[in-house]
Amino acid sequence: MSTVHEIKHPLIEHKLSLMRQKETGTKDFREMLGEIAMLMAYEVTRDLPMKEIEIETPMSKCTTRMLSGKKMGIVPILRAGLGMVDGIMQLVPAAKVGHIGLYRDPETLLPVEYYCKLPPDVQERELIVVDPMLATGGSANAAIDCLKKRGCTSIKLVSLIGAPEGIEAVQKAHPDVDIYIAAIDERLDDHGYIVPGLGDAGDRIFGTK
Repeated sequence: MSTVHEIKHPLIEHKLSLMRQKETGTKDFREMLGEIAMLMAYEVTRDLPMKEIEIETPMSKCTTRMLSGKKMGIVPILRAGLGMVDGIMQLVPAAKVGHIGLYRDPETLLPVEYYCKLPPDVQERELIVVDPMLATGGSANAAIDCLKKRGCTSIKLVSLIGAPEGIEAVQKAHPDVDIYIAAIDERLDDHGYIVPGLGDAGDRIFGTK
């Protein structure tokens, strides 16, 4: 079974509390989402492989550690996942960005892929799938399925807020994908929204209804 990492940090909790408030405007909401994504990225990238190298400082030679060159990729689920990309890329600017677009079929209520554009070497990369809300888990599972069908094997899922139902669904479908999340809320309502949540993340990021 995959591991759920609930990232608790005073700055994350403070910013998330501000984001939840219904009076928070689009500009502040979008900026804080990017900031939280950057803070979460510290934990998400904690296990990146390292190598020892010898360098020369202004004082002397020494042995130190740097990233071993493992390539990374960020894959937002359109459209709300776009709000997390820039924050993560503040820390890993060399990462390539793919995009997966999904919509919910009105009859089956299942996610349908309508767009997928990935780096050509995506199978070689450590991938971070990002979507602010992990509600039913349907979109996350569909996005991960999309990546696995294309030969990807190293995948992590990063969300701002999750419902227990969505977390369980992803763990059941993809037990090899660890989940990183800032807050686990109470439940889903009858319409599949997270309670207490923060509303529709995409609408609040882009100012739509």
